[in-house]
Amino acid sequence: MARIRVLVVDDHRIFAESLAAALAAEPDVDVSAAGSGPAALRCLERAAAEGHGFDVMLVDADLGATTAVTARAVCVPEPVEDTPVDGISLVAGVRTGRPSVRTVVLAEKDDPHRAALALQAGASGWVAKDCSLQRLLAVIRGVLRDETHLPAALLTGVLRELTAARKHRTESERLVESLTPREREVLRCMVAGLGRKAVAERLFLSPHTVRTHMQNVLGKLGVHSTLAAVALARRAGVGPVDLAGDVVERGGQLA
Repeated sequence: MARIRVLVVDDHRIFAESLAAALAAEPDVDVSAAGSGPAALRCLERAAAEGHGFDVMLVDADLGATTAVTARAVCVPEPVEDTPVDGISLVAGVRTGRPSVRTVVLAEKDDPHRAALALQAGASGWVAKDCSLQRLLAVIRGVLRDETHLPAALLTGVLRELTAARKHRTESERLVESLTPREREVLRCMVAGLGRKAVAERLFLSPHTVRTHMQNVLGKLGVHSTLAAVALARRAGVGPVDLAGDVVERGGQLA
């Protein structure tokens, strides 16, 4: 019988332990639990290193909402000074670093906006915390078949949210495409959080020239602040410059 390895990630200890115990009673399910995002990432890393990685991760939608650490990782000790990681950020991180792991978000209430964000981050399902064990097991087995699971009551709202997000992204992409190659370089520096002087030093330009480029970027994007420009850039998929290396775009080419 093929085993299904499940990681429960929830900072409410009683809920996490109860859910883990219920799932462990299934003959083909092995369960571990973690009380925070950092602890979950360590569990995933350790399991992968030991050659028996997790198949499904169940993540609390409100992970990290509490200020105190109320649970510890079952499989890896967790120092209390770890930086909190919210549920959707954890989903996105696991999707990038461990794409073979399917993630399902467990929520106290239906929320089309947050469910859409979870799906965009890479989640395969969104289910209520108070759903039956049979329903949760069906979702776990379903996502392993590459199915996406949402409550029927959320479908219309989630589709509306995803459609709106796609529309905003398309408009943002169109605006970014109106920039010159040099202005896109400057925008990527802005996304990285660099100020005018740092941008000038990185691109070998004068501060006055960088100021002009930044003003042109704001004007073409139709925004009035750097923060708004960065938010629009991120919607369009524009990433930051690589601050760790010396890669600089010149005239639209990497140099």
